[in-house]
Amino acid sequence: MKKIMLLSFFLIANKNFAQLNTHTFENAEKLSIENPKPFVIFIHTNWCKICKMIENTTFKNKEVIQNLNDNFYFISFNAEDKKEIKFNKTIFKFKPKGTNSGIHELAELLSNQTYPTITILQPDYSIVTQIESFANSKTLLQILEKAKN
Repeated sequence: MKKIMLLSFFLIANKNFAQLNTHTFENAEKLSIENPKPFVIFIHTNWCKICKMIENTTFKNKEVIQNLNDNFYFISFNAEDKKEIKFNKTIFKFKPKGTNSGIHELAELLSNQTYPTITILQPDYSIVTQIESFANSKTLLQILEKAKN
């Protein structure tokens, strides 16, 4: 009986927990053909501590999640990802630097190699704004509000 009650509690709690819809570049681009919305691209690395802070605070905020899900295509992008990405009729690749490092061409294009960077693109792929370093929920919500209009 305890197990059933505990399971029911978790199912109800998860139902009320807002989930951030994350897209790939390719998927977001396809979706934007039928329903044009700006893109919000979170450019990060695995070793970036500030990136983890944003993931665990700003991108867990219910208002931020709701705003991103309703009004944007959100893409979480590791700047050191090694897979090819086709976006805006161009194929972008990983560029190795030395033995164990490198950067993705798309990360170079969308950031100043500062992590984290949140880049907002209009549906025509023009850059609206770039936020380098930590952005709390309040700041990000203000920027998203301007980017919607």
